[in-house]
Amino acid sequence: MKTYEKIYTILLNAKNYVSGEELAQELGISRTSVWKGIQQLEKQGLVIQARANRGYRLEQGDLLLPKDIEDSLQIPVHLSKNSTSTQLDAKHGIECGDLSPALYLASSQGQAQGRFGRPFFTAETGGIYMTLHLCPKAPFQDLKPYTLLVAAAIVQAIEGLTGIQTEIKWVNDIYLHGKKIAGILTEAVSSIEAQVVTDVMIGVGLNFHLLDLPAELKEKATSLFLEKPTITRNQLITEIWRIFFTTSEEILLALYKEKSLVLGKQVTFSEHNQLYQGRALEITDNGTLQVELEDGSIKSLVSGEISLSSW
Repeated sequence: MKTYEKIYTILLNAKNYVSGEELAQELGISRTSVWKGIQQLEKQGLVIQARANRGYRLEQGDLLLPKDIEDSLQIPVHLSKNSTSTQLDAKHGIECGDLSPALYLASSQGQAQGRFGRPFFTAETGGIYMTLHLCPKAPFQDLKPYTLLVAAAIVQAIEGLTGIQTEIKWVNDIYLHGKKIAGILTEAVSSIEAQVVTDVMIGVGLNFHLLDLPAELKEKATSLFLEKPTITRNQLITEIWRIFFTTSEEILLALYKEKSLVLGKQVTFSEHNQLYQGRALEITDNGTLQVELEDGSIKSLVSGEISLSSW
């Protein structure tokens, strides 16, 4: 662990100010090294209060600690300081022969994209941006509904750690109080010869504690925390993937349906340039949304987007 990471850990667990002398003694470093470590933390967006004769106190922000997450999950965790997107980081990892499963993290992303190649806003600080790389080596028809499983793991992790109740908007968005806080992008690489999906990349962007959400997004998006978070990003990241890896598919699918924002609601969607409206009846175990149209017929939506006619 780097010096500034050790300083962060001490300040995170301290109930009050910690003097530079105490930090230096505990870590076996000079006061100058302490000061440089504090500067490094501030460069990464942490707000540290410094007072003469009292020392330092962490006021705002947290630091991603890949080694701690790696030790908890027992999988490789890669942190990129200059990421274009964690999906691309994972694809580069595949090309380089990185072990799988593996988790790719970034503090921010230069060109993040959501579904259908749409730009996805990422903040300089306060967001969670990550991609899990898996090697299922399974026929496409046997592929697990990874988007659903991860969505369920996210809402379960948030509730378990904070008590905050979130909901899932089919198929890949997490909502809080009617506003989006997270999105999931699942991509796959297949082998034509072997007729199997060789690699899956599950990307997650989550507004943890954003202070710079653009004005044009505030009507539609929000953060998990609007005030000082009660947990760290490291804790939430670890818990999301712990649940994903250790909870049965049946339990996660049941949770996905239980936390659905759309079931029983009137929805609208477009198909072949025609607009439809109906009531969301059911989400199947493979993620298909069953919609009862106004004429009583049933439409099965495998992908695409829907809009809620009312909240």
